[in-house]
Amino acid sequence: MQPRKQHLVDTALLLFNQHGYHATGIDLILAESKVSKATLYKHFRSKDELILAVLQQRHTQVLEMIQTNIDDAHDKGESGVLAIFDTFDHWFNSDNFFGCNFINATAEYTNVLDPINKISLEHKQAIVDLINNELTIKDDMKANQIGLLIEGAIVMAHTRGIKHSALIAKEMAKHLIH
Repeated sequence: MQPRKQHLVDTALLLFNQHGYHATGIDLILAESKVSKATLYKHFRSKDELILAVLQQRHTQVLEMIQTNIDDAHDKGESGVLAIFDTFDHWFNSDNFFGCNFINATAEYTNVLDPINKISLEHKQAIVDLINNELTIKDDMKANQIGLLIEGAIVMAHTRGIKHSALIAKEMAKHLIH
């Protein structure tokens, strides 16, 4: 990605995290990024297109973080599924936790046909698919149950401030996979 375009995406991600998608206007993104309106519209035809780029970047970041923890767990002979919870625990306890970009996006863009809603649903399904691939025996129901634990941990960490919610969910997941 071109440096200016990447800077816009990074700035927008931070602002969307802090203020929400609808509450963050183009003028704020321009002011914070110190990029001209012409440059913004050179790279993105609309705010929605910028939001999609932000969500695509975040999707890639999250999957890479998870995969790194899974690979580390495999190297130690540990469960890849349980390592996913460690990824979320680390995120919840970082300065970059403002809730889930994808949950927030579906809350603000409720039409299931909206591309922003669609990318959010695809992200959540990708997590469940990754879980299913890590199970000793593929099991859609069990993968969805573990996915539900992850979603619950995200919401608990965000809404109730319980930063160790991923570890609570991890203990529950142990019972599901053993």
